[in-house]
Amino acid sequence: MRDHYDVIVIGGGSAGLSAALILGRSRRSVLVVDAGDPRNARAAGAHNYLGREGVAPAELYRIGRAEVAAYGVEVTAGRIVAASPTTTPGPDPVGFTVTLDSGAVVTSRRVVVASGAVDVLPDVPGLAEQWGRGVVHCPFCHGWEFRDQRIGVLVTMPIVHQAHLFRALSDRVTVFVTDPELVDADARAGLLARDIRVLDGTVRRVLSEDDRLVGVELGDGRTVELDALAAASTVEARLDGLGGLGLVAQDQQVNGIRIGSALAVGPAGQTEVPGVFAAGNVATPMATVALSVSAGTQTGAAVHGDLVQAEIAAALAA
Repeated sequence: MRDHYDVIVIGGGSAGLSAALILGRSRRSVLVVDAGDPRNARAAGAHNYLGREGVAPAELYRIGRAEVAAYGVEVTAGRIVAASPTTTPGPDPVGFTVTLDSGAVVTSRRVVVASGAVDVLPDVPGLAEQWGRGVVHCPFCHGWEFRDQRIGVLVTMPIVHQAHLFRALSDRVTVFVTDPELVDADARAGLLARDIRVLDGTVRRVLSEDDRLVGVELGDGRTVELDALAAASTVEARLDGLGGLGLVAQDQQVNGIRIGSALAVGPAGQTEVPGVFAAGNVATPMATVALSVSAGTQTGAAVHGDLVQAEIAAALAA
């Protein structure tokens, strides 16, 4: 690891590696700092990614690391514990100092935040253990694998759209309404009209056998057999160690309901902090792998363009 780079990319997932790839191909010196715990680590495969449909996330990132390395990009395992802007003399005053958990301190001209997001799950015993496998959240990412099977939908927010999407994949869908006030009369009528079973009451725990989800236990002691359970998480931007950059995540809402937080970015990933760009789930919580790849590529190109403008200014000043 050298002391200084053109760009430090924080996060080695689909967005971060895509940004690093286009920067490496533009002959920029790039360091990718990867904590090794991507949001989709527990999923068996990444779907709706043309050309790599169903690829295991770990395999996708292994391929990506090899591809960026071919263009001189350095990837190091670690976490950021501190980051701050620095002022440098000359026509390009933007710069950054980053400290890794290894104790290494490196500097760069620009930073790309691709640190992803964290899913905060409903507080139901047994649910977290099945997250990404028997407990899913996205019908586009996981629905096909449970087609025609017994699918439960845990309603913890006043949103039932998820149930209707899963109904397109199976005629055996059961909605568990944890609070009657979450589902109004019109929404309940829409569910029943599509032959979606509705059960009111607490879900006490998620049941598993041999590490496979088999159902849920209700508050009254009844059990409902299932093959999968859909549950909505709150998706929070992962900004550990980046407080010194001055980045502030903004609340994300759907129909007035808070669903998480994310960094606000411009069309090319520019944050409100000069020289800091962001891509992937840290800026777009609902982005799939394909969308994160696209955002990372666009952001990497924008960072290269920003550096070129600084180099033009420096040449003119000289």
